[in-house]
Amino acid sequence: MRPAKPRDKRIDKPREKVGDFTALALSKAAYTLSVHDPRELPAPGAAEIAFAGRSNAGKSSAINTLTGRRRLAYVSKAPGRTQLINFFSLDGRAFLVDLPGYGYAGVPAEVRDHWETLVGDYIANRESLAAVVVVMDARHPLMPLDRQLLSWLRAAGRPAHILLTKADKLSKQAGRVTLDRVRRELIQLAPRSTVQLFSSLKGEGIAEAAGTLSRLAAAKNKSPG
Repeated sequence: MRPAKPRDKRIDKPREKVGDFTALALSKAAYTLSVHDPRELPAPGAAEIAFAGRSNAGKSSAINTLTGRRRLAYVSKAPGRTQLINFFSLDGRAFLVDLPGYGYAGVPAEVRDHWETLVGDYIANRESLAAVVVVMDARHPLMPLDRQLLSWLRAAGRPAHILLTKADKLSKQAGRVTLDRVRRELIQLAPRSTVQLFSSLKGEGIAEAAGTLSRLAAAKNKSPG
C-alpha cells in the first residue's frame, strides 16, 4: 500500500512540548512500513500505540484527525480491503500502528482468518505494544467483534482506550448516556480500559485522546524491558 502524500492543511491540536515525552509528536507522524505477515514485523523498539476497529467505525479518520493530516491513514471507500499493519513514526519517539479493520461482511473467510492471525499474534506477542485504541461507532458500540477484541486485550494484559467516534451523530444527552453505558460494561469486559467520545468531523475529543495516548506511551517507555 502506497502511503498518501500529506497535505499542508492541518487541524489544530494541543501544543506539544519539545523534548518532553508527556506529549507525543503526533503532528510529525510519518509512514514507515507495512507488514502483511507477523514474521515481517520490525524489531521491537519505541512504544507502539495501535489502532483497531470495525472497517466502518472511522479508524482512519481518527488517526488523520489526531495527527492533523488529511490522508495519512488511507480512508477506503471499500472497507475491509486493507489487510496490513501500517507503522507511522512519531519523530522516532513512538509509533502509531494502524491495524487492519475487521467486521466487514463482504470479505472472504480467508481474509477474516488472516486478520485473526495477524492481529492476534501482534496483540499477544508484540513486546513494544503499549496499548490499543479501539475505535467504535458511538451509535453502535460494543458489537460482538469489538467484545472479542477486548477479550483478547484483557487476556494479553494490554491496556485499551476506546474512542466512541462519530459522536456528532448523537445529541449531547444521548452521547452522555452512551458513554456512561459503555463505561459500566467495560468494568467487566476490560477493566484496564478507558473510554471517551470523539468526533473527527467536529474535532471533538482531540486533546483528551492525545493526552491519553501520551500517558500510555510514556508508561510503556518507563516500564521494565
